[in-house]
This record gives sequence, C-alpha cells and structure tokens, in this order.
Amino acid sequence: MEVRKALTCVLISVFLWAGEAQESVPDSVLNCCEGDVLFLLDSSGSVSSYEFSRMVDFLSELALPFSLGPDQVRVGLLQVGTEPHLEFGFDAYSSQQGLQAALERTKQLKGDTNTVDALLMARNQVLKQGVPGGARPDLPRVLVWLTDGVDPGEVREPMTRLREEGVAVLVVSTGHGNYQVLREVASPPTEEHLFFVDIDDINIISEDLRNAIIEIIRAERLQVKSVTATSAQLEWRPVLAGTGYYDIQFGPIRTGQTGGTGGPGTSPGIGLGPFQRITRPGDASSAQLIGLRPDTTYKVTLTPKANLEFLNSLQATFTTQTVNPQPEVQTLSTVSVSESSSRSVRVSWAPLLPHLIRDYQVEYSALPSGPLRVTRVSNTQSSTVLTDLQPDTQFLVTVSARQSNGKERAMSVKACTQEVLPALSDLQLTTVGNESVQLRWKGSFDGLRGYWVTWERGQSQHSTLYLPPNRLSTTLTHVPSRARVCVSPVYRTARGEGLCCTA
Repeated sequence: MEVRKALTCVLISVFLWAGEAQESVPDSVLNCCEGDVLFLLDSSGSVSSYEFSRMVDFLSELALPFSLGPDQVRVGLLQVGTEPHLEFGFDAYSSQQGLQAALERTKQLKGDTNTVDALLMARNQVLKQGVPGGARPDLPRVLVWLTDGVDPGEVREPMTRLREEGVAVLVVSTGHGNYQVLREVASPPTEEHLFFVDIDDINIISEDLRNAIIEIIRAERLQVKSVTATSAQLEWRPVLAGTGYYDIQFGPIRTGQTGGTGGPGTSPGIGLGPFQRITRPGDASSAQLIGLRPDTTYKVTLTPKANLEFLNSLQATFTTQTVNPQPEVQTLSTVSVSESSSRSVRVSWAPLLPHLIRDYQVEYSALPSGPLRVTRVSNTQSSTVLTDLQPDTQFLVTVSARQSNGKERAMSVKACTQEVLPALSDLQLTTVGNESVQLRWKGSFDGLRGYWVTWERGQSQHSTLYLPPNRLSTTLTHVPSRARVCVSPVYRTARGEGLCCTA
C-alpha cells in the first residue's frame, strides 16, 4: 500500500510539473511560432541507457512551451540506429499531452550509429515539402540533431543538401565528437546553433536552444482573412507579451504605382492613396479594418511598438471584393402588335412598372425608309394605337422604357397595316339563251389582281372562274334556273366584298 501511494504521488508531481512549466511560459512563446521541427536522436549502442533517458527528458523540456497544431508548431522524432526509425511524424500530435506521452514511451534502438541513412530518410520523407506526411510548404523547417559525437559517419554531404534546401540544422553533442565536422554541418551562426555539453548538465542549454529554434520558426506573418467589399480581418502572432502596442497603417495602392516620396495624406510605407492608422494593445492578436473601398488593392503595415527593443514591421496586401450589383430589373420584356387595320395598329408592352418608369416613347416609320414619327405615352399605360398609317405597309415600331435615373431599355417589333379592299359595285345579270347568262360589273380598283366568279350547278355543286382585272364582263353557260351567281374582286392579300344575283 505504501509503495502504491508513493507511485501515485510521483505521477501527480510529474503532471503538475509539466502543467506549471507551460503555464510559466509567457504567451508570446506559447503562440510565437509556426514551423516544423524534427528531432534527430542518437539511439545507437554507443549511447548508454542513462544518456538516452537524459536526452529524451531534455527533448521533453525543450518542446514543452510550444503551442502545437496544424497552424502552429509540429514536432517529429527520428531515431538513429542500424536502421533509422521514425518514432512519430509531424502529423502525429497536436497537443502537448500527446507529445509528452509519446516521448515518455520512446525506447532506445541500440545497434550501429547509421546517421547517414537517417538523414536520407529525413530529407526524402520527413522534411520534404509537398509530400504526404512531410513538411508544410512555405514554412520554416528545423533539424535538431542530438548525438554523443561518436563516429557519426559521413554526414557532411547530406547535411549540406538539407541546408541548401532551406532546412536549419542545430547540433547538440554530449561527447567529444569531431568539432570540425559538427561545426561544418551546423547552420550559421555556429555560436548559436552548435552546443557542446556534458550529459549531466544538458538542461542548462534548454533556454538557449529553444530561443535559437524560436528565432527560426517565429511566425512573422500578417494574415488577412474574411475580406469583404468594405472590411477585412487582420491576424498576427503576439510578440509584445501584453506590453506596448501595435501600430497599424493601411491604405489603397493605386493602379500604375511607380513609387515616389508621397505627399499630404500619404505614407511612404503604404502607397500613394490616402491611408488610415489604428492601434491595438500589446495583448491583441487581431484587428478589424472597416470603411474600405470595394474592388481595391490595399497594403497594410503592422509595427509592434515596445519600449526597450526594436521589432520588425509586418506587411501584407489584399484586394477587397467587388460589390455584387443588384440584379437589373427587366423594365421592358415584351412588345406586341394587335388590332391591325388598314390605317392603324395597337402596340402593347409589358411589364408595367410606373414606380420605375418615367414614360414610354414609341417611334415608328414605314419600311424601308419612311419618315420617323414619335409619340410619348404615360408610365401608367401599357399600350397605344398608332393611327393615320399607310395601308398595306410594313412598319418598324420601337418602344423605349425611360427610367427616372436616365437609363433606358428599348425593344422593336414589325407591324403591318392591312390592305384596302374596295367592294364590287353594280353587278348586272342578263339571260342570253337557254341556260346562258351574261354578267357585267364595274371595277378597276387600285391593287386589283382579278375577279373571282362562282355559280351553282345544281345538287350542291359549284363552278368557279378567275378573270384578269381588265375583264368587266363574262358569259356563263349551263347555268340552271334560279342558280346563284357571285363576283368578288381579288386583291394581293384577300378577296374584297362581292355581289351576287339569281339567274
């Protein structure tokens, strides 16, 4: 029972220490960074079990203050042995609780110190950007190599390739390794990225090594989110730890900007357009920009202001959205013609929108080149009758809906007047023999094409005869007694009204 109580107390004290350690770290460290850090841990047989456990404890303390996650710091662990072993990759843990538990479970590999193969795995899989499980594009990458310094192998070339590809290499040696080799593989400045320390005193370099990592992966990015036509949201990593303030300047960049010294109402760091300035307290990490112009490119500069140190300004550019125009109202969608006669037609339109339309204008002219005539119609009417038109003529009619704001929408339609069809007059019928009659009439109208003669032949049978326009008489034979005889004038589009007589 006493042993179980003692073990419980030890576990509770361990978790309390971890929680207190992270709570003691300033917020500026907790949210400072964004990048991928790979620990390359010497797990070979040349490292004693005691040294290995001390190295793991050191990594646990080193990583504890960082905020983990897909938008912050990610940590991976690659062990060096006869065969390299990826203990966990960047995507494995997004919380300190999971990371600390994984480090506590880490077991030593033993075997040979095959650092070269481990570096090849790190370069081709873990630290490679754009591959599944690899490092994130456009973010800093750090390799922290913990070694006892005993026979690391030919590491110069693979380390050089990593540095050439943008990976920062930091080295911690707990033994008496080749200083010249380690100095060559560490990224400059060497005095900040290369550490020689006894394994029993390794914790004294925790803060310096952590600060070196922070300088590499510090998230000095100003992000612009939630951009609308008139506003935008700024977000940044806090670097002032609650002291000082943030100075924010923003303004439009004019098209065709070529530089210059600026002028009244301008800022050299913003552009040629008018700028605005706002401030936020030192514990802030976001700001809302309002009153922006639609469809405009802006430049924004954020400068942390602290009393005792100079901090770099952050800049970003963004373009506001275009204002979505209101859907255009179809002030005129249909125009039609009806009630056509020889001298007039009715023109109708839709829809009727008196609250938008000032008046309607109707223009019409005979095709192909007749004189233009114009009439205006009230905004409360949806039709009008065009009069005094030429018979049998095609017209082009254009209706324009004129709005109060000056806009105008027009539609055209063709209209035709009917042909004038004069009636036949004075039909005379004379008997000239057995079953024969002579017909005479008066005609010669404009547009006359001929005459159509019909008569009955008994038992519901009819006969027809077409005569040219210059014929004003004809003789019919085999006409039964009391048969009905009719003559109608024929025009281009239809028959005119005729006359009939009984034989």
